[in-house]
Formats: sequence, C-alpha cells, structure tokens
Amino acid sequence: MQETMTLKNKRIIIYIVILIFLLWGIKGIWWSGTSDAKSVSLISETTLRQENLISSLKTEVARLQLQLTKCPHGGQDDVSNLPIIYAITPTHKRPVQKAELTRLSHTLMLVPNLRWIIVEDSETKTDVVAKLLAKSGMQFIHLNAATPKEWKLRAKEPRWNKPRGVIQRNAALQWIRDNVDPGTDGVIYFVDDDNSYSLEVFDEMRNVKGVGVWPVGLVGGLLVERPKVNMLGKVEGWLTVWSPQRPFAIDMAGFAVNLKRFFQQSDWKFAYEVEKGYQESIFLQHFVNSLDELEVKAENCTKVYVWHTRTEAVNLNQEDVLRKKGKPPSNVGIEV
Repeated sequence: MQETMTLKNKRIIIYIVILIFLLWGIKGIWWSGTSDAKSVSLISETTLRQENLISSLKTEVARLQLQLTKCPHGGQDDVSNLPIIYAITPTHKRPVQKAELTRLSHTLMLVPNLRWIIVEDSETKTDVVAKLLAKSGMQFIHLNAATPKEWKLRAKEPRWNKPRGVIQRNAALQWIRDNVDPGTDGVIYFVDDDNSYSLEVFDEMRNVKGVGVWPVGLVGGLLVERPKVNMLGKVEGWLTVWSPQRPFAIDMAGFAVNLKRFFQQSDWKFAYEVEKGYQESIFLQHFVNSLDELEVKAENCTKVYVWHTRTEAVNLNQEDVLRKKGKPPSNVGIEV
C-alpha cells in the first residue's frame, strides 16, 4: 500500500510540473505573439481559447495539489496504518441506480483505507453494479440479499411506510463478523447511495472510539438535524422536529460505530418489526448507555458534511410512448 501511495504521489507531482511548464509555454507564445503588430488580429481570435486553456490548466494544478495534500505527509506515511472505514451501502435496481452509485463511488475513491461493502437487493448480483465496482479500483465487497416480497414498497407507496435496506445492512454486518478480525482498528458507517458526502465526514469518523455523531443536512423536513450539544461538549438532546422523543433522534448518516465496540454486540442485527423512525435508536442502544457517551464531531456539531440529496423521480413517459408505438426502448444496447 505504501509503495502504491508513493508512486501515486510521484505521478501527481510530475503532472503538476508538466502543467506548470505548459502554462509558462502558453504564456510565452502569447507574449511573443503580441509583440508583433501584424499578428494582432490573429491573436485576438485565439486569445479567448488560450485564456480558457490556461484557466483549465490552473484548475487542474490546484486539484492535483489539493489531492497531494490529502495524502498524509505527502505520501510518506503508510495509509494502511489508518483505521479502516467499512462503508455499508444497500442498493436496489432503479433508473437512477448507476448514476447515484457513480456519484458515490467518485467520493469514496478519495477516502484512504476504506472498504466499500455494497449489498444489492436482488436474488443475484447484477452486471451493472459488478462492472461499476471493478472500474472504481477500490477495495470492495459485493454482496446480494433480496428483501422478502411482503416487505418491499409497492408503487407509489410512501418511502417511510416500510423499513428499507434492513436485510442488506444485516448481510453486510454478518460479512464483517465472518471476515474481519475483531481486533481491527476501524469504524462502521452506513452510506446510502442517494446521499451526498463531503470528504470531511470520513476524516471525522476515522478515530471514533465508541459512537461518533454529527449533523445531517436536508432531512426530516428541516435544513439540518443535529445533536444538541451543551457547554461541556456533550450531547444533551436532539435538534429535530419529527418524533423528538426518540432516544437517538438521528439519521443513519449521522453516526459511525467503532469496530471493536461493534464486536461486543456480535449477535445484533436490524429488525423489520420496528416503529417508524426507530431503527437508529434501537441500533445505538446496543452500543451506548447514555447520551454522554456519544462523541461529538464536526466542530461541536456546527458543520454539515453529509446531506440527504435524493434524486428526483425520473420522468420516463416517453419510454411508454415508444412502447405503445411498438418501438424499442431508448437504452437498447447501452447501459444507463
């Protein structure tokens, strides 16, 4: 892993140097051209393109420099020594599935020492997800576990009417029990495929010793739901409107559990027969006895690093038009 990171950072540095030389070269050509009055008309036609190219190159240099700074001590340390993040993602087939998994994967690619456990709600693993995972270059675990028919949402049934992702999260937790050393340093985090995540949230959870908590944006009918933190930096309640009496009125994206703490409750799993909105509370009650034990993250819960940005329901009415006309669907021969 260390050798891989070192080579990666060498490539980043080489890219930066090349881009800087290109920037100077382009500027040199531009300046030498402007000294010739006869070339003014030609230069005026190409100036905009040159400026756009320079701007693009500067942006790329900045991006690569930022990526380099994300590597501990410029890549000199072995990132394999970092606590491992086990990111659990339930997913199911739908028109936006690949789009949302692509967006999520491009975030998770940037998180060092992360294992992505993705569990399909399906009788078999699908090629769409398998190819996306293989292409990502990440360390992943691809599982499948089908939700019983009686627990699946029907068409136009409210999302909150039945628990979702239960059997998939349980399959991921069982994989961890069966395949991970209980002494491993790491955390478990539930990463839904329709959320948006800043890299900071993964930095925040990395060294959680028990259960860490932080705000979640655009959820529960509010701009943000978050733990209520007192002057001592301890959680004393929840800033939420919907069902505030819950023991842990927090979203699934708002906490992470230390791996060793998880193994202390190795037989625990999510259940279907749970009051609406209480999955998180029942889960956390297995790992903490009081709010005082929660570790406050995200600058005393004043920063939002994860958002419930669900994709808008896709309008596919023109596919129905094609079908009624006896024409093939638009995605024949192409994966969307």
